[in-house]
Amino acid sequence: SCRKNTTKELNTLFMELLDNSQNEEENEKNSAKQSKDSKRKAKGTVSDGGVLRPVKLSKKELYKAPTVEELNQLKEVRNYLHFTVFLFLSLIHMDDVQMEELLKEVALSEHRKKLVDSFVQQITDFLQCVPESEVVELDDISWLSGVEVPFLLVPSTAKGKFHMEPPASINLVGSYPLGMCIKPKVSVDLAVTIPASILHPMDAINQRYSRKRALYLAGLARHLSFAKCVGSLHYSCLHGNRLRPILLLKPPGNDSSKVTLRIHAIPPPDFLKPSRFHPQKNNIRTEWFTGSSEPPTPHYNSTVLGDHLPLSHLQFLSAISAQCPAFGEGVALLKVWLRQRELDQGAGCFCGFHASMLMAYLLSTHKVGKTMNPYQLLRNALNFFASTDLTENGITLAKNPDSKAPSLPEFHAAFSVVFVDPSGHLNLLADMTAFTYKRIQHEASLSLTFWDDPTVDGFQALLMTPKSMLRTYDNVFKLVNLVKLQTSCKKLLLLNELMDHSGNYVLTALPFVLSLLQRGLEERIHLLVHSLPQDPEWKVNSAPPKHKDQPPLSIGLLLNLEHALSVLERGPPADNPKAAEFRQLWGSRSQLRRFQDGAITEAVLWSSSSISQRRFIVLKIITHLLELHADIPNSCIMFVGGQLDVVIGCGEEESLEVVQSYDDLSKKLWQLKDLPLSITSVQGAHQALRYTQVFPPVPVRLDYSFFDKKKNHLGLVPKGDQPCPCYIAPIKVIVHMEGSGKWPSEPMAICHVKAAFHICLRELLCKQHNYRCHATPGYLDVWKDGLVFRIQVAYHREPQILRENLTPEGMLIYRDNAEAQALELETLHKPFLTSTLHGLQQQYGCFGVVCRLAKRWLASQFLLEDIREEAADLLVASLFLHPAPFTSPSSPQVGFLRFFHLLSTFDWKNNPLIVNLNGKLTAVEQTDIKNDFVASRESLPTMFIVTPSDKKVSVWTKEAPSVQMLQRAVMLAAESLRVLETQLDSGEKQDMRVAFRPPLEAYDVLIHLDSKQVPLLAKAVDPPVNTFRRGTHGGQPFASGGALPVIDYDPVRLYMSELREAFGDLALFFYDLYGGTVIAVLWKPAAFEPKPFKTSLMNARRVEVNDDVATTVPNVEAILQDFRIIGEGLVKRLELRTEKWVV
Repeated sequence: SCRKNTTKELNTLFMELLDNSQNEEENEKNSAKQSKDSKRKAKGTVSDGGVLRPVKLSKKELYKAPTVEELNQLKEVRNYLHFTVFLFLSLIHMDDVQMEELLKEVALSEHRKKLVDSFVQQITDFLQCVPESEVVELDDISWLSGVEVPFLLVPSTAKGKFHMEPPASINLVGSYPLGMCIKPKVSVDLAVTIPASILHPMDAINQRYSRKRALYLAGLARHLSFAKCVGSLHYSCLHGNRLRPILLLKPPGNDSSKVTLRIHAIPPPDFLKPSRFHPQKNNIRTEWFTGSSEPPTPHYNSTVLGDHLPLSHLQFLSAISAQCPAFGEGVALLKVWLRQRELDQGAGCFCGFHASMLMAYLLSTHKVGKTMNPYQLLRNALNFFASTDLTENGITLAKNPDSKAPSLPEFHAAFSVVFVDPSGHLNLLADMTAFTYKRIQHEASLSLTFWDDPTVDGFQALLMTPKSMLRTYDNVFKLVNLVKLQTSCKKLLLLNELMDHSGNYVLTALPFVLSLLQRGLEERIHLLVHSLPQDPEWKVNSAPPKHKDQPPLSIGLLLNLEHALSVLERGPPADNPKAAEFRQLWGSRSQLRRFQDGAITEAVLWSSSSISQRRFIVLKIITHLLELHADIPNSCIMFVGGQLDVVIGCGEEESLEVVQSYDDLSKKLWQLKDLPLSITSVQGAHQALRYTQVFPPVPVRLDYSFFDKKKNHLGLVPKGDQPCPCYIAPIKVIVHMEGSGKWPSEPMAICHVKAAFHICLRELLCKQHNYRCHATPGYLDVWKDGLVFRIQVAYHREPQILRENLTPEGMLIYRDNAEAQALELETLHKPFLTSTLHGLQQQYGCFGVVCRLAKRWLASQFLLEDIREEAADLLVASLFLHPAPFTSPSSPQVGFLRFFHLLSTFDWKNNPLIVNLNGKLTAVEQTDIKNDFVASRESLPTMFIVTPSDKKVSVWTKEAPSVQMLQRAVMLAAESLRVLETQLDSGEKQDMRVAFRPPLEAYDVLIHLDSKQVPLLAKAVDPPVNTFRRGTHGGQPFASGGALPVIDYDPVRLYMSELREAFGDLALFFYDLYGGTVIAVLWKPAAFEPKPFKTSLMNARRVEVNDDVATTVPNVEAILQDFRIIGEGLVKRLELRTEKWVV
């Protein structure tokens, strides 16, 4: 709908509402008095069919004054309408302002236009002076010196004559003369018309025209190589089409990056008749190319025909654009949208020219109005993409095509996607695959969804966020060593298609390979896409690159998680006619199998022993199908994904075991008898119970010879001569007891009651289930299934009681305090977060793995103590709940890359991160939250994360990170994203651990630890080859009984606590929680400033006397010695890496 009209209507409605509200307020008192005692008793009538009929009122009742209740309802409706109108108008205004600013940003400045015009004029003048040459055979290129022909001469011979002479005409074409050229990559197209005397009427066949075109371009390059106004000179191809080489020119000096001039050699407009290039006609004689029959050559025909029409297309677009003032800006926005999605460059792309033609089609068919603004033109273009399938129903710009023009069905028979130009003879999208157009449709539909969502910043999602393939698609596969596609063409019997593509076996085999994969993957994927082979670029004195030299071809998949990880591919019954087709597709992998429902069908079974291995089933399918049907070996297929498993291991099965053991314990706690008070809830409060623990607790079976027993023989202690025992993390469980008058009202008394409950639970669990337990005043440890569960009894009124204070006057008041907040965090917020994120894991299968990767990276970069684990989980949750402009991740690596992008690009200073768990926050509430955030920004945490249960505090980031640590996290995330994407996109095997290795150059002191005493050494980023025995051995752990292990014992963590307590005012201490063997120390800048002498402030300081004034400075030598003494047996050596002091 027209946005201007909508805005006017809303303004009118708004003014009417204001007038009505004033009248209502004036009449409200009188109406209320008149209706004080009146009550309406009219009832609606119901017909026999149960349909409500209008209420029949008498004239007296009809004009009766409204009641007070009705007036209140009207008032509420009025207020709601006021708010809705204001909100809608503000959103419209905001989008308009942002798009206007974007258009200003991408438009060319006047200075840039003058530079372009000057450069074009210099080149035009120089090209008018091209010298004539002698007539030679078309195969003779001896007259060329210093430059190469930008054409792969296969076959090597061709009939015809050639000579050079000045161009017949030189014209600007493309977006620049139409005023639609945009930054940052400014390309200006110059069409150089080849003189008719060089061409021959029979040049349409056997690449003769294409070779003459390339020779003429080479002659121009040779001539331009002597021009002083030319800085650099390169060849390239138009949209990857090797039959359409172009010449790239850049001005010299500092202006070289400001513009690229693209020279196109084109024939005279009426040189050849368009009917000669009908999609069903042949213009490459097979006898010349392969020696066979004569099939049609639609792609070759469209290539040659396309060179005849640039000037007529320019005239058409110029006439159409004059009808709509916003035409150019609308096209510019569409070009930005396409560029952000990597759809506007490369072979088979939807380039800026296509965008202009599409907008012209929408305008000429009245699908958009002439008075629409750029915002509306873009929206209608996206809506057209989303609702129109050009692979099935092509469109045409030709209003009155001649009788020899092909029909749309004939175009569809020859091409995958059909968009016919104004002449009626040329398919503008002849090179596009159906998979690329489906990708455009998907992106358009997704963009409209986000555009209509009031909680999403549509402008940012649509036009400002780049969507690289690695970050967009769940799985990406790379085809390397592309020369193997030659064999595929033979295997798939594509020799005719290969001739049509003039020997380009990559573009020939690509659609057929993709169709094969689409058949095999079927229900496992939502979308299959491919990268667009980029336009090659090479120096004019170099031979053109061969097809095998282009970068690897990427194939992207959007997974359907409901079926993607299935190990079974079930086919039709054995007696079904489709069974033969199924066997032909899968080959020897297909077998007859009998299922539990009695059916006997064809089936393919893929083996896998873990969830992480099941993520490779898609890879197995792709490699099997490509090798079976296209002769593409496994070595040519590289899977981008799974490389990060080495950093975190499997873990998903371990988390599942923990959850199952917890569920069993929860059930037994509910069933306990003889408790003084009944249990009201049992809630997990540990990361493993929401599948986000980096290394989930693993059930262990103890080797008792490794330990000494405690005096009470109930527990174990490590022997002094042994390495540190394995780290056994307690899994926290919160047990809420019912409220009762028996609960005391004093905090200390409540603690005593809870301690008594811990003892009571220990006795009952030992007696009824034979569990080994250890009770303390604060918790109860339960040794079960080789795991330790730490049960903590909670009383729901305890935080409130902790906030109670009596004034001197005896009045009871409530004051918040750190103790109450900490208790709420442990007993309320953590269990709620755990249960919510557990549900998120059930909805998105890879949520937990992405959290584990994110937290492993944060720990490896010494950031996990600042961005705490709950905050990291919420950051990852936002990627799944608010994925715009992407879809929710369905694979670990794409979620991990988006985590880096979110952390490094989110505007933490000016915006809260809203994580709408369970969708409880409405759009209005989110707007209020943002407004409150802006109003109170100075008093809020640096990183502010909002959830439905935490709108104003951000409990998980209230204490940390600081501004400095957040800036460091942002910087490290940006660099890690760059490194990982470079490695994953290289098409070669890389060391994925690089992004997890922390830079240590910035630290002042490195404390190297004895790896023997690091319990999580095996979990390090670079684990040692030889590890130590940690007091466990293989085998199934006992379900109950046995001595209690050493619980929650990590010497490194305890050492860190002592260092921070003793020297926290002088230095910052960092380490990797998961197996780090180095503690990094960073001196605080203020610590080395001399301070006045005070006997109470002599900790780790020494006295210096200057001019009879005593000051104190840090005693670095003593501090370093204390590091060694405190860490005796754990510290191996100190590495001093600073020049701030002399030791």
